[in-house]
Formats: sequence, structure tokens, C-alpha cells
Amino acid sequence: MSAKSVDKHNRYRSITVGFRVSPEENEVLNAAVALSGLPKQEYCYRRCMNRDVVVQGNPKVYKALKTQMAKIYEKLHHICDDKDVSAEMLETLNLIAVTLNGMKEERE
Repeated sequence: MSAKSVDKHNRYRSITVGFRVSPEENEVLNAAVALSGLPKQEYCYRRCMNRDVVVQGNPKVYKALKTQMAKIYEKLHHICDDKDVSAEMLETLNLIAVTLNGMKEERE
């Protein structure tokens, strides 16, 4: 028989809790989990228990931030093509993207 799996407070979690979400809600949840740097179970547990989710910077979180910013940047470009969006907003977003890329280069 395998050993019981306990958390850092020596609690044995033997009860499973599940819930259903729509595909859209799943995308939002997965993005939030990726940006938190926590496993999905721990993220959901903390949010359900109304506890703070403190993000610790690491390469995984950096990659999630970069991916989300790229998606936002692409959507804003589509909006800009369709409507008159301020150039200042695009410049600010571009500055954020350059900063994120610069953070990566500094680490390497």
C-alpha cells in the first residue's frame, strides 16, 4: 500500500471535489492558474477558501505573462484595424512587451 499524500501542514486530503465549467470559463481558469504559478488544485483551493494567491516570479510565470500579453497585443491590433484605437494605448502595450522581452534577455 502506498504512503498517504499530505500537504505541507501534514493534512491528508482524502475528499475529492469536482465541478463543471464551460469551455470559455476553462480558458479563463487555465490562464489564471498559469499566471499564478501554482498547480490548478492549489489555485482553486485558495480561491474557494477566500485565501490570497501570491504570485512568486519564476520562468513558468514569466512565460505565462508573455503568452497572455502576446494574445492581448494581437487582439488590440485587430481592434486597431477595425476601429480608431489610440496610438498611445498601442505604444504602452508595445513598451510592456519590450520590457518583458528585456527581462528574459537579462536572465539569459
